[in-house]
Amino acid sequence: MDVAELLSGVSTSAAVVISVAVMLFSGFLMTRLTKLLRLPNVTAYILTGILLGPFALNLIPPRVVEGMDFLSDIALAFIAFGSGQFFSLPALRRNGPKVLIVTLLESLAASALVFLLSRCLLGLPLAFSALLSALAAATAPASTLMTIRQTGAHGEFVDTLLQVVALDDVVGLLAYSAAIAVAVGSLEGQAFRIGSVLEPVLVNLGVLLLGGVFGLFLKLLIRKKRTTDNRLIIALSMLFAFCGICGLLDISPLLGCMSMGMVYRNLAEDEGLFKQMNYFSPPILLLFFTRSGILFDLGALVRPMGELGGVPLIAVGVLYFLVRILGKYGGAWLGCLAVKKEKRTRRWLGLALIPQAGVAIGLAALGARTLGPELGGPLQTIILASSVLYELVGPGCAKLALYLSGSYSNKLEELVEVPETGSDGEKKTEVELLIERIREIQKQIPAHSEREDEREFERAAEEFYEAWHSRRRRGMWR
Repeated sequence: MDVAELLSGVSTSAAVVISVAVMLFSGFLMTRLTKLLRLPNVTAYILTGILLGPFALNLIPPRVVEGMDFLSDIALAFIAFGSGQFFSLPALRRNGPKVLIVTLLESLAASALVFLLSRCLLGLPLAFSALLSALAAATAPASTLMTIRQTGAHGEFVDTLLQVVALDDVVGLLAYSAAIAVAVGSLEGQAFRIGSVLEPVLVNLGVLLLGGVFGLFLKLLIRKKRTTDNRLIIALSMLFAFCGICGLLDISPLLGCMSMGMVYRNLAEDEGLFKQMNYFSPPILLLFFTRSGILFDLGALVRPMGELGGVPLIAVGVLYFLVRILGKYGGAWLGCLAVKKEKRTRRWLGLALIPQAGVAIGLAALGARTLGPELGGPLQTIILASSVLYELVGPGCAKLALYLSGSYSNKLEELVEVPETGSDGEKKTEVELLIERIREIQKQIPAHSEREDEREFERAAEEFYEAWHSRRRRGMWR
């Protein structure tokens, strides 16, 4: 008897608690290994799920995995809310139209090429092809942001990249909304109608507005005098309430949560809340990606799928992986050419848009509910398998793009500029220049080495501790 069968015989609460503990600790252990290989945590979590799943150790009971279905909505909510902080109105007003054109071309080019591949060349079902092509538009902002922070890159290329990555998921969600309408119509045997595509797009625009209203409420509820622990409680309650409303209406909360974060960021100009949320969310994201790995059907990769016309999934997955990269690179190049971006940005932007993980995996899970196990299972398998590959090569490609675009350098003389002559007009020696450059770099290093989101969380704990002692001294708490 394996562990999953053993846990299936105990009470539900015990099985859930033990399974969650195993998933969390196993995910942590896997990050120790992937950290040595300089791979992102998302890769570690997906690999952990594969090892814990039925095709390896089989440690997690199926009923626990099925009961965690709600994690898709919550994980997407955290990812989307955090993405909203990058939609600064001054930056959008300055470069918005150009960035929008670049984003549309690179997203839609990837989607169009994947659709041509899956529908026209491989002859896959329309519903499957429509959703797979829509998911090709999304990218993984976390991997790109991590690489930028590690290298300290800056400049026009980085500014363009950050704005394109932030808008990418908006385009991806709108494409997904249209694709899901086409997929449902195809499965039900209905004729194609423009209204069936426009309706979900209009619904998501309504969700966008509703999310903005929630962001306004969040700004009104989180006042400056509010303690940081209460700020986190209020933000989570608003985020979960919005997800619940979207769940009742059977629509994705992604776009609305992004709108909530954007409105709050621009009205409150408060980055501390996002740092707190970033510090709170890792366990939830770990469970979501690990669960996705458990659902990963390894056998389906090499088994011909009757629903897909007998085409092995591994062939579809490899072609999807390559064609999406081609679409991203070519679309970004054309977009930058259309808006007259400089040559270095035009040449290397597409290389930095390769990573794909969180949003695509979440949308694939939502799409699988609609398509059913026959088509939804293969869709999730392809996205999970390709996401592992993208997260293996994506950060390296992003770093290479930042280097080739001149956004960062490993040469000390290019990191900081110091005058080469002194106040007396004499040229400084190499040693003097080296000392001055080191001093300039030291000025740019933060006073503390802790991450900013960790400091926000610790500040919240300290405020609660001080308030608790203050009330106790006044005799309010016994």
